[in-house]
Amino acid sequence: MNSKFIGTGVALVTPFKSDLNIDHDALVNIVNFNIENGTDYLVICGTTGESVTITKEEKQAVIKTISKANNGRLPLVLGIGGNNTASVIEEIKTTDLSEIDAILSVSPYYSKPTQEGLYQHFKAIAQACPTDIILYNVPGRTSKNMDTTTTLRLANDFKNIVAVKEAGNNVAQYLQLLKNKPEDFLIISGDDDLALGVVLAGGAGVISVIGQAFPKAFSEMVRLGLKGEAKKAYAIHFKLMDIVNYIFEENNPAGIKAVFEALNLCQDTVRLPLVPASKELKEKIVRFVKTF
Repeated sequence: MNSKFIGTGVALVTPFKSDLNIDHDALVNIVNFNIENGTDYLVICGTTGESVTITKEEKQAVIKTISKANNGRLPLVLGIGGNNTASVIEEIKTTDLSEIDAILSVSPYYSKPTQEGLYQHFKAIAQACPTDIILYNVPGRTSKNMDTTTTLRLANDFKNIVAVKEAGNNVAQYLQLLKNKPEDFLIISGDDDLALGVVLAGGAGVISVIGQAFPKAFSEMVRLGLKGEAKKAYAIHFKLMDIVNYIFEENNPAGIKAVFEALNLCQDTVRLPLVPASKELKEKIVRFVKTF
């Protein structure tokens, strides 16, 4: 089993200055904050990192900043995915993956392929990719659920497909995956609200949004869950429930950036078509941060 991806991974934000340029100093601070407070691995340029509105050059700069700040301390996962299979493969081939432990590849969005199309897409990626692959199923964003049969078919057919980040908020689908997965294949929660339950049922952990703002508490919750200490773990879960709801109330990553602003770690700036969290939501977030 690939132990690098057991525990709490965090889907890092890409901080922006007021002029919408990337705030690399803030990014370094967020990386160090997570490393120093118990996060197990870092995920670069996923959905929460606003990957769809940063340029190729900016993405390379973000990778460089995070890799340098990390300095080999934690495993790194890089988001490389899309709905143009050939373009995904081209990016894999032209990206320096020497410091990357796995890629996180989202199920194709907008195109709405069949299950066979999803399989063939990831088959092509697996055959081209020199490193491990974490599948990313997020039907709320892609408009197409990757069925358990497709995920498990890929898991059985390709050794470098080592895990799935499942983010359908579908308990039944999680349980089907956990029941039928190959022994070494990891089921990673992509739903912060379900993460503990998934871990207690046999999941490997989580790739979290809120975990990067409360890494000490969130990673401890997951560690307790992995040890089967449900009562202690749920005590932390209950403390975090409100803030998990808040950060997804309007859009991600505006919510988590509002939390970081309250923590003085970065500004709440996001790029269009996203907009910052509303005044009302920010007030709730600030109250939570002050009392946590």
